[in-house]
Amino acid sequence: MKRRPHIQITGTGIYLPSREVTNDELATRVDTSDEWIRTRTGISSRRVACAEETATSMAVAAAEQALTAAGVTIQDVDLILVSTLTPDHLMPSTASEVQAAMGAPTKMAYDFAAACAGFSYGLQIAEAHIVAGHAQTVLFICVEKMSSILDWEDRSTCVLFGDGAGAVIVQPSTGEKGVLSTLAGADGRHRSALQRPAGGAAIPFSAAALEERSIYLQMDGSEVFKSAVRTMTSISDETLRDAGLSWDQVELLIPHQANQRILDSVAKHAGVTKERVYSNVGRYGNMSSASIPVALHEAITEGRLKSGDVALLVSFGAGFTWGAATLRY
Repeated sequence: MKRRPHIQITGTGIYLPSREVTNDELATRVDTSDEWIRTRTGISSRRVACAEETATSMAVAAAEQALTAAGVTIQDVDLILVSTLTPDHLMPSTASEVQAAMGAPTKMAYDFAAACAGFSYGLQIAEAHIVAGHAQTVLFICVEKMSSILDWEDRSTCVLFGDGAGAVIVQPSTGEKGVLSTLAGADGRHRSALQRPAGGAAIPFSAAALEERSIYLQMDGSEVFKSAVRTMTSISDETLRDAGLSWDQVELLIPHQANQRILDSVAKHAGVTKERVYSNVGRYGNMSSASIPVALHEAITEGRLKSGDVALLVSFGAGFTWGAATLRY
């Protein structure tokens, strides 16, 4: 049975730092090469924010674009929701900083951290607030300054990630268009496979943590790859079933942009042709939670996703966390 959508995305926006770091440039800093990176990840370049491009400033720029696209103003917003692993400050929240910077109404504003699965989690959170009557217009932003937590001497991680922000306006659905199903989950038993050990309350920032380089992101790439492919394929199938749809009804698959080999594996499982998979990982690398909203925005602006089309969004990240959503645009 097809579910009537409760929410819809009425506007999208993005912000990408202007500085583009190519594989050749990285090869001057670490023991790697353009060929090594491209053959293993599909990544050719990534965006890296400068000091003045903060999580807040990138979030605001993406938000302003999304508001314009939706035809609403910041005064219409009832909730500011921010997904980020790289807030400007441990407190206050980035959402509060965005609220102040944009002159938003003094209503709810908060952050959450679900890593690369942040967009799927956030859609569920926005839907819950709207269905409960807490909000009519949600400004949902995914923003990451991953360059600030990378070990630029570790070629296994620094080549993978990029910076950026994606924002959407979420409002009640008025018809058949909107989010048809969502799914999210986590398994904390595997948290050490992708983590930033120091810098929190358990292991505060210190000279020793800096010397040990434990303040930076660490990853067991093989474990993450295997788990990502296995999980993303299974939850893609499940969220389609929940929406009462089949793969042949999906016009566009928009996976989390972590690694081209992961994207190819998920598409192969689904029997989806290359033309029906959106990929920008080659240009931007892995922007964590910002990857899917940036890809969604570009798919719309490029005409890859048109009115009435069905898209499946699926992601996997640290925690381990995962999520998927189907929507009729």
